[in-house]
Amino acid sequence: MDIKNIRVGFIGFGNMGKAIAKGLIIAGMPSKNITACARDWDKLVKNCEEMNTIPCRDVYESAYYSDLVFVAVKPYQVESVLEDYKEVLQEKAVISVAAGLGFDWYEEFLDEGTQHLSIIPNTAVEIGCGVILKEKTHSLQGEILEKSDVLLKSLGHVEEVDGELMDVASGVSGCGGAFVYMFLEAMADGAVKNGLPRKLAYRLAAEMLESAGALYLSTEKHPGELKDEICSPNGTTIKGVAALESNAFRSAVIQAIDSTLRKG
Repeated sequence: MDIKNIRVGFIGFGNMGKAIAKGLIIAGMPSKNITACARDWDKLVKNCEEMNTIPCRDVYESAYYSDLVFVAVKPYQVESVLEDYKEVLQEKAVISVAAGLGFDWYEEFLDEGTQHLSIIPNTAVEIGCGVILKEKTHSLQGEILEKSDVLLKSLGHVEEVDGELMDVASGVSGCGGAFVYMFLEAMADGAVKNGLPRKLAYRLAAEMLESAGALYLSTEKHPGELKDEICSPNGTTIKGVAALESNAFRSAVIQAIDSTLRKG
């Protein structure tokens, strides 16, 4: 299955919708194969012009010309946005990126027989290096399932997750990106404080994070073991680790993940 022969529509074309579209284009999907609709027409037209995608006036038009439809509006908007278009969606397939709305919700809301899948991607899908959480339970079949696999794999790493664990997994792979950027910024601030140029500090911190993640994925050693391999007795690294521990670094990170699961 060639991504060049797949057509997708977006219902909602904000940050996540645009990130997915950019990633698909980088992966080889012709921009003319992408349609999108959104509440703000002028903003939609501007966003579509930037990527040479096709703006549509409503859900029906965007879905009609697509094989699969990404629902990329806010979770609280999904019901009202899709309510009048269930019939056309029944003839397509729905891929939802609305956090908190999983298989059971869509199975009850959509017309019987509608194929649907819930995912939670992160913004790195924009460059084909994202993490995409894919709910294990879905109703995609046959060629549609094959097309969805091609699309998702083109955007990065796909991880199948049980429905009841999607939210906590998203706290790591989705929300966690913001936490990592805060850490990256703090690392750079510390380096700049001690004389390193800002741009170089950001680049070194980012390259360090990339290489550390790659080493773990390559070796699958326990993170504590990898940490110990860097820490020499009375060395600079263990002193830095001690400073983080004295400021409750681990506890702060755990509380950040906990906070992503608190409603309201």
